[in-house]
Amino acid sequence: MSVSSRFGSQIRSFAIVGAVAIALAACQTKPVETAPPPATPAEAAPPNALTANSPAFLTMPNIPADHIPVRVGILLPFSSGTPAVRALAQAMVKAATMALYESGNRDMILITADEGSTPADAADAGQKLLNQGAEIIVGPLYATSVKAIAGAARDRGVAVLSFSTDRSVAGDGVFLISFLPTNDTDRVVSYALAHGHHKIAALIPDNLYGDVTLGALKGAVTNGKGELGQVQRFPATVDGVLNPATAIAHTDADAVFIPQAGAILHAAAPTLSSGGLDPSKVKLLGTGQWEDPSLSSEPTLNGAWFAAPDPKDEVAFNAKFRAAYGTDPPQLAGLAYDAISLIAKLAEKGEPYKRFTRAAIVDPNGFSGADGIFRFMADGTAERGLAILSVGPDGFRVVDPAPTTFVKPGS
Repeated sequence: MSVSSRFGSQIRSFAIVGAVAIALAACQTKPVETAPPPATPAEAAPPNALTANSPAFLTMPNIPADHIPVRVGILLPFSSGTPAVRALAQAMVKAATMALYESGNRDMILITADEGSTPADAADAGQKLLNQGAEIIVGPLYATSVKAIAGAARDRGVAVLSFSTDRSVAGDGVFLISFLPTNDTDRVVSYALAHGHHKIAALIPDNLYGDVTLGALKGAVTNGKGELGQVQRFPATVDGVLNPATAIAHTDADAVFIPQAGAILHAAAPTLSSGGLDPSKVKLLGTGQWEDPSLSSEPTLNGAWFAAPDPKDEVAFNAKFRAAYGTDPPQLAGLAYDAISLIAKLAEKGEPYKRFTRAAIVDPNGFSGADGIFRFMADGTAERGLAILSVGPDGFRVVDPAPTTFVKPGS
């Protein structure tokens, strides 16, 4: 593995076993200091749960035979046929390595395995990690791979922290540490409702992402006692959005939600304006997909709001990654950093094979990570503290900071 000179001497104190790497960084993941979590009943271990060390488990020459290290499996698509996916997998391992170093925990072994390109590949790799004694698995990236490994991991009582965004695979030992579109949608819609925009129309792509965000939109509008305006679904193409955007422009909504970015958003925004929508009165709303500097060049998006992690967190993480490895990290690499930092923190408490329980992971107080605070919910999904950003000709401006705690005022 290639590491920078900054980490070269210290990194030998830790163990990284398996595939190659690349990374991403941020502020160290630690519990958010809030009220203590409520007591949780003891969890019953599955019949085949991992409960004792074995000579067959992976170890290192400097680890005493009677000592049980914290073995962490990392399952990612290192051999993907898509170069960007391979680069992301490598970057995530680098981020994990950096988190391991920063944690100061010299008792952790990171064991990597290739997710491959089929569910069968993922199942074999997941079983390999379990056979090597992994107490917890970080990854995989794809929902089909999660389904392939979940049963075997559950049978051993091993939690899975996956990077998938498919909510259907969450729960029963699988936790999604990824960015979910429902978080972005709920945050920006709730903020708009609280700031005078009560009737929200929507331009929704006709795909799975659109289905998810539309469901979240309806929930947020209902919870905020707002009114759902006209909803136009469209094929996710530039030509496909034009007529639906014109139709939305003729409605009486005071906000329009558009969970779409890139060329489609660049086509939709001016079409809304030319169709009669007044952007000085009707607020355009978006998700984290809007975190694209090119939006500043579109005048009709000036003043629009979207939800995303606070940019200062991303800047800090990127700077640390760049200092360590000489390159900027891909956007999702911080998730691996957060996963390993969280695991290192939980490993400080509890005894072997009992430190990564559901109760420990689903801590209502949450944790602080590379992109702000986050916590796992009972259904296995993650809730994140997001900021509200405004689009302007000079870039993005934070108009409502991300929360620093999940404790509500007065609670």
